[in-house]
Amino acid sequence: MRLTSKIFLTSALAIVVLAGAGILSLRAVDRLVSVNREIATRTVPALRLTASAREAIASLAQLEARAVVLGDPRYATAWAERAAQVAEDLERLAGYAQSPAEALHLREANSAFGGYRRIDPARASRLTDTDTRAFVERAQKSLDGLMAATHTRVLAVQAETAGLKARTWTAVLVALGAAVGLALLGAAILAHRMTRSLDLLSSATAEVAAGAFREPIAVRSRDEIGSLARSFNSMGSQLHRMEETRQEFFATVSHELRSPLTSIRGAADLLRDGVPGPLTAKQGRLMDIISLSSGRLLRLVNEILEMSRFRAGLAELDRKPLDLARLVDRAVEELYPRAVEAGVTLEYERLGATFIYFGDEERLHRLVINLGANAIRFTPGGGRVVVRVIDAGPEFELQVEDTGVGIPADALPHIFDAYRQAHGERGGTGLGLAIVRGVADAHGGRVTAESHEGKGSRFTVLLPRMRAPVIATA
Repeated sequence: MRLTSKIFLTSALAIVVLAGAGILSLRAVDRLVSVNREIATRTVPALRLTASAREAIASLAQLEARAVVLGDPRYATAWAERAAQVAEDLERLAGYAQSPAEALHLREANSAFGGYRRIDPARASRLTDTDTRAFVERAQKSLDGLMAATHTRVLAVQAETAGLKARTWTAVLVALGAAVGLALLGAAILAHRMTRSLDLLSSATAEVAAGAFREPIAVRSRDEIGSLARSFNSMGSQLHRMEETRQEFFATVSHELRSPLTSIRGAADLLRDGVPGPLTAKQGRLMDIISLSSGRLLRLVNEILEMSRFRAGLAELDRKPLDLARLVDRAVEELYPRAVEAGVTLEYERLGATFIYFGDEERLHRLVINLGANAIRFTPGGGRVVVRVIDAGPEFELQVEDTGVGIPADALPHIFDAYRQAHGERGGTGLGLAIVRGVADAHGGRVTAESHEGKGSRFTVLLPRMRAPVIATA
């Protein structure tokens, strides 16, 4: 599934839940509006009309009394008009009655009022007619019951709407909580998967930048990040093949160059020494140039071959017991002429008493020479280079510290990579420090670098103590 589809589905799920909450809310609002409209258009007019009819029945009794006592026909006419109005009101109330109780009370009121109207108000005996009073009381009682039934129905509807309101609020809050929870959960899952994939890509990119990427990234998704990871794997494989091809090319070419360069240098030395015959001064200078250049080429070829062996894990160490302090002392003596020529003070310090170590003397000597030569090359005249050997208990420390130009902060993490130089304008092959790391790693140690640009650098090689193997003799 594509990344856009995942984001859309996560958002759509939260939107659907919110839409459901909105629909519930609208239905509840519609029900509340319907109830309020019913109360406003039916219940209130019904109560008003019922109260009016009840008062009118009471006034009919008064008109009836006056008509009988006074014998005034106008009161009889008024009674007849008022009775017709009450009958009309009761007929209108039939359209407002909704519950069975309301309908029952309304029928009783109509029945009682109908019986009341059927009695002639002109009869003198009406004042004492118990039937007349009974009809009036029944009608009023029925109207009271109608009002009570209507009020009860209104209270029931209001209770129902209150419950609906509570249920609606609960449903809305639950839906909102579910929507927020689903959105957060979906976003968290999506973000976790994206960041996990991006972290893998980032770490793999860092490994490729450091030249250590070997295993392809496991791709499980089919979205854009998965496509990016597959493209990255393809790129990493191609870079790895290119790196192997490059190393194989350098190793092959270096091996093929080593023999003819050795022959050229040997022949140049013979000619310069006058073995075939004396040389002129000009020929001697040319032979010096040839000897010096072939020597530099031979050293470069040897460094490339050595670096290739370390990278391939084929460098075999000629381990034997040696005095690490004496080895460093000899290396300092070898470096001394370079320091004098560069105007740099070269010092040697030894901290400890015992420096017996089991290692490859030639390669450790080369390690000290490489570190010392670098320090001298990057230290201006008048500066200082100190070479130390320290007995640090479980480890020996070889330190080379200088007061030179230092290493830029952005170049410091890569100075031990092959063919990488912090100061390319000062020349060099970029293999010296890579060989230092290869020698240290081959001895089970490690090398670190500290530097402040413009103040100097300090390289430390940590070599773990290792005893010489004991050979049993009969």
